[in-house]
Amino acid sequence: MNFPAIIADKKFGRALTGEQIEAFVRGAADKTVPDYQLSALLMAIRLNGMDARETADLTLAMARSGDMLHPDVGGIPVDKHSTGGVGDTTTLVLVPLCAACGAKIAKMSGRGLGHTGGTVDKMESIGMRTSLPEADFLRQVREIGCAVVGQSAELAPADKTLYALRDTTATVDSLPLIASSIMSKKLASGAQGIVLDVKVGSGAIMPDYAGSLALAKTMVDIGTRAGRNVSALLTGMDEPLGSHVGNMLEVKDAVEILRGESAGPLLTVSLALGAQLLTVGGVAANPEEGEAMLRRALADGSGLEKLRQLIRAQGGDESVCDHPEALADAPIVRDVAAPRAGVIARMDTTLLGYAAQELGAGRRQKTDQIDPRVGFIMRCRVGDNLSAGAPICTVYAANEDTFAGAQQMILRAVEIGDAPTPPSRLIYAMVTPQGVTEY
Repeated sequence: MNFPAIIADKKFGRALTGEQIEAFVRGAADKTVPDYQLSALLMAIRLNGMDARETADLTLAMARSGDMLHPDVGGIPVDKHSTGGVGDTTTLVLVPLCAACGAKIAKMSGRGLGHTGGTVDKMESIGMRTSLPEADFLRQVREIGCAVVGQSAELAPADKTLYALRDTTATVDSLPLIASSIMSKKLASGAQGIVLDVKVGSGAIMPDYAGSLALAKTMVDIGTRAGRNVSALLTGMDEPLGSHVGNMLEVKDAVEILRGESAGPLLTVSLALGAQLLTVGGVAANPEEGEAMLRRALADGSGLEKLRQLIRAQGGDESVCDHPEALADAPIVRDVAAPRAGVIARMDTTLLGYAAQELGAGRRQKTDQIDPRVGFIMRCRVGDNLSAGAPICTVYAANEDTFAGAQQMILRAVEIGDAPTPPSRLIYAMVTPQGVTEY
């Protein structure tokens, strides 16, 4: 098929046929279409969009571009996916908690994309294997209730190519591309219960509520049409969700939460998502029962023990469960001070994500190597009062140059005002096949 003609059709806003979409996906999967042509079509889709039929065709074609799994895990296989944010460490909190409650979590996770972090990078920062043979992956879920891996070459291979290109061509924030990327992997992986965490705010792919709601509805509709039990929560990303940003630092944050040593918005959102996951997985009758189960697993230490089992099973350093403080280790550790007294009025969370990238915690291009040690710990949240010179955050840097660059970005990202400011919203709405419930 003439690929420049496909690009031209979308460039002029015409709907692509199923055959054209198949050619696009097949070319991405088998590498017969060069990156520059794939990138051109991605940009045309970003600018002109896709209708519901095109988006569904794209999702199914991407799911069928590789293996379609039918996992036998001794229960209902479930998975959670976040559209991405900063300090968004929910997977490392809720997966062990849910597994401790009896859920069977066969989770596929990704690497950092744009200004957002990636669970695979966090896991690798403590030596965990994120690629497992299918038989080992399923056996681990049967035995300990959870496994978290990166996308295999055999699973939705078209998405693996397109995902990396979106990161480097400014086409991340496209509803049909986001929806098809997420749902194709979930459909191909065989998850029967799916919970989606769709972010809203200055650090979200879709920063406004209307766009995030449209994305959530699209993905719930795709999953429901494919016969899966799907729900979505719209959660806030107007500031980093967890206080820790950066790969080893975010593992530290998750461990300290499971140890009962810290709480806050990261735990609140993790419990809300986990309660939904237990419900779609048939472990809890409803989210209220699910959250009560999760809180018991947190209080009795079984969630922390399940994290230890997960790390051990995938070859990581399980000693972090006993000594999370060892994960705060970089050549330069220094505070960024508030330039004046006042109230934290707002944060540009995307810019904070790029500050982490400046330190080396994220990638500018897909071949970049991540420094797992670097990042920062936020010492304030929106609505907090600060005195002049008080720490906004503590930066963990590899050298003076990256510290200086990140410091400048952090000071631009955190706005200090004088008027009282309410805390950022954490949960906006829930979307199910039955409709939208706003909070």
